[in-house]
Amino acid sequence: MPTTLAPFSRHLSFAAQPTLRRESRYDGSRLTVTTDGQPLASFQFAGDVLRLHDSHADDHELAHATMAALDAAFANGAPYALRVDIESRGAQDRLHQIGALLREPGIADTAHASLLWQRPELYMAASEGPFPLRYAMTDGKRHPLRPGKPDGVVYARHIPWLDKTLMLRAAELERDLPLLHRWMNDPDVAYFWNEEGDEAKHRAYLQGLIDDPHMLPLIASFHDTPFGYFEVYWAKENRIAPFYDAHDHDRGWHVLIGEPAFRGKAFLTAWFPAIQHYQFLDDPRTQRIVGEPRADHVRQIANLDKAGFSKIKEFDFPHKRAMLVMLLRERFFCEHRLLPDTTAPAMPRN
Repeated sequence: MPTTLAPFSRHLSFAAQPTLRRESRYDGSRLTVTTDGQPLASFQFAGDVLRLHDSHADDHELAHATMAALDAAFANGAPYALRVDIESRGAQDRLHQIGALLREPGIADTAHASLLWQRPELYMAASEGPFPLRYAMTDGKRHPLRPGKPDGVVYARHIPWLDKTLMLRAAELERDLPLLHRWMNDPDVAYFWNEEGDEAKHRAYLQGLIDDPHMLPLIASFHDTPFGYFEVYWAKENRIAPFYDAHDHDRGWHVLIGEPAFRGKAFLTAWFPAIQHYQFLDDPRTQRIVGEPRADHVRQIANLDKAGFSKIKEFDFPHKRAMLVMLLRERFFCEHRLLPDTTAPAMPRN
């Protein structure tokens, strides 16, 4: 990453929660955070230091604005560790309590991207904390009881290089069936998914996932334009569980990009890390994300490798020879995989 921050005209933080949403801009001398067009706080940015310049906000609002400023700075080219000076004990204490700032001996308060990106309120529509632990049995498998399915938007993040907001929302049967039906019958999608068929088949398919407590079907969009479909699952109850030592909160995923116009690399670098980010934020106990691409799908496996997934082993599913891949939470955040290498190759298909 560069050591200077390039000017940007717009960055949204807390994008999944309209009442918390804040907009930042940087003109080369001031980083200004606003709400509904009204300035909340302005900051000076120099090298690896973010310093409060002016604010009339109270401590709570200043802490909120500082998180937005840091989110915008990290997303737009700032070093992944920034010294922060906001001259407000109340706001500093709040940011220390949630890990957005660290006190390091002999150094000014420091913000780390790897910690800030784990704050769910910045990207999630709800952040009530982890669901209480209680075990259940499903088809002979012992696993944690899972929370109820969410409605509407679950995750949103502003993508600077597209100047668009990527959103994930829970799929709805009547609203999304026409999309899924069209996408599943796209030859490029059908080649990998093998789920082409009539609308009745896809109605049953989607309804089954909506009814399944361990599966969450999601529609991905930029603003109001849907472009892809994701399935996020709890691995312990999934068909993958017998093939490795599945932990209680391991997650897994499948993806299809239905709209050809969104199959370019610029979009890949937005949605690919975002789906991993969502899975890690949805439950802080999730330490691993797994996948099972076809073992002969060289391009997809190469992309997964570049995204931080490790190749564990090959194994035989009933319908394919698969490669087990795994992404560790620590690797995703500490290696700053939310902002992937822009030289990554073309889009994987799953």
